[in-house]
Amino acid sequence: AVMWRAVAAASAPVRALCRAPPPPAAPRRRAVSVAVSPAAGLADERVETRVEGLGPGQPVTLRAVAADERGCLFQSCAHYRADGRGELHLGTDASHGGDYTGVEPMGLFWSLAPAGMERPYQRLVPRSTGTPMKVEMLVHQGHSLLGAFPGPVVAKAEVERWFTAPGVRRIRLKEGGVRGSLFLPPGDGPFPGVIDMYGDEGGLIEFRSSLLATRGFAALSLPYFDFEDLPKVMKEFNLEYFEEAARFLQRHPKVKGPGVGVIGTGKGAELALSMITFLPEVVAAVCISGCSSNTVADLHYGEMTLPGLRFDMNKVSVSDAGVFDTFEALDDPTNPANSPCTIPIEKAEGHFLLVVGEDDRMWKSSLYAELAIRRLRQHGKENFELLSYPGAGHRIDPPSTPFCQVALDRVLGVPVLGGGESKAHAHAQEHSWGKIQEFLHLHLG
Repeated sequence: AVMWRAVAAASAPVRALCRAPPPPAAPRRRAVSVAVSPAAGLADERVETRVEGLGPGQPVTLRAVAADERGCLFQSCAHYRADGRGELHLGTDASHGGDYTGVEPMGLFWSLAPAGMERPYQRLVPRSTGTPMKVEMLVHQGHSLLGAFPGPVVAKAEVERWFTAPGVRRIRLKEGGVRGSLFLPPGDGPFPGVIDMYGDEGGLIEFRSSLLATRGFAALSLPYFDFEDLPKVMKEFNLEYFEEAARFLQRHPKVKGPGVGVIGTGKGAELALSMITFLPEVVAAVCISGCSSNTVADLHYGEMTLPGLRFDMNKVSVSDAGVFDTFEALDDPTNPANSPCTIPIEKAEGHFLLVVGEDDRMWKSSLYAELAIRRLRQHGKENFELLSYPGAGHRIDPPSTPFCQVALDRVLGVPVLGGGESKAHAHAQEHSWGKIQEFLHLHLG
């Protein structure tokens, strides 16, 4: 027994040498993180989104989630793969699937759409400009299919998108007959003055005005029906209301003279054409997706009346999904019988910027811009610029405003086709916003 113990003792070092060494410690993986810079910034500015701590080539789904003031949820998603260092940068790395593909730094913002459990066809536009839109950015494991539950969350961050810069003042207006909100930039001024109007949705829409004030303009957000004591519906309009607004803005101590500008979308663009034509106070007009004739509601000014082109509901087509297409429904402005509706824009002394999406399905805004340009040129005028965007739809808003191809019409209560393709429309919004500001600064000082 003693001998065996001696043998065992002698062989112990040999057995120790023969045992496999312990495996090397695995390199410690960093925790996955997502960073969005700036974490709080202006809604018309780009952000940088970076993800770190992934495995090389690891597939992930990035999601953005936001809620509007009523609590309706909007979301978007895109599929990415980490690079060799386990990192992702949305400014240089391409999405391979989801709501968009390619290198789109702001794709998760402009592709936000109502979540599956929400009513479709809703727009994500801020009702209040004093609070930020909060967007949660989530990184999920793997590539999740559209409509399916995404994989586990490995990182998240929150972003605030502000529509008003610090120091911008908002003044609610009840000046004579004029209603709305005046946004003034910080400082003594004077600032170039701009009237801002939207279309047939009515009410007071302020987010473009507050962004314009953030960019140095005194901006008057001007409702013209379905607000406070203004008319409930678009039956007829008096240009005197818009004249009173232009004079109020022009005479404001913070506003540069001698003239003011106007920016409008849809029906608002058409009203902008009438304002620059008949009102000497207005010297620059930005017309987004407008018509060069007066439409729907008769427009009175003193003894003059411009009758409105009508919509023929028999020419509206409805898809199997119940979406209304109004593209062919407006009376033809080139028909000689409709010439009394034409806005005589050749009388305008100021300058026009016409902005159109070539895939606008609400109505034929590309044709209407051509008709306007032809009319100006027939009268020897070159006081216009045209921004025409292939693939863009009807409502061309400030950058990163979520694309909405079909939206619920507030008046009709049905989904109406606005047209456009998301990526082309998003690029049109970003490009036109810079051009609009250049144009207004050029002609308003």
